[in-house]
Amino acid sequence: MLDLPPDLPRLRTLRTWHEQCLREIDRAIAAAEEQARAEQQAQERRAAATPPPWMVGLQDITGTPEELHQGGCTMWAHRRRKTVTRDQARELLAAGIRACEFCKPDAELGFL
Repeated sequence: MLDLPPDLPRLRTLRTWHEQCLREIDRAIAAAEEQARAEQQAQERRAAATPPPWMVGLQDITGTPEELHQGGCTMWAHRRRKTVTRDQARELLAAGIRACEFCKPDAELGFL
């Protein structure tokens, strides 16, 4: 066991010192937990920012499908758009919707 001093003033001093150490440890734990939360939130934001696999550009006035893009394509960034599934993208190409010349979704979907 510990060798503790027998007198009350030194025991109280040790208690005060240990309380300070525990407060420092608690602050370090809180900072580490906050860091872990921040990293988790950043990871979730990065995952949410991942573009969907397929986007269809919509005509500005009527909202009808106009051009198909891969999700990471920047050519549709300024336009109205809608997320579509792989099957919907294939159906749109089969229906004659134009494929983007830059990201070439038709090649990715096997429509050449």
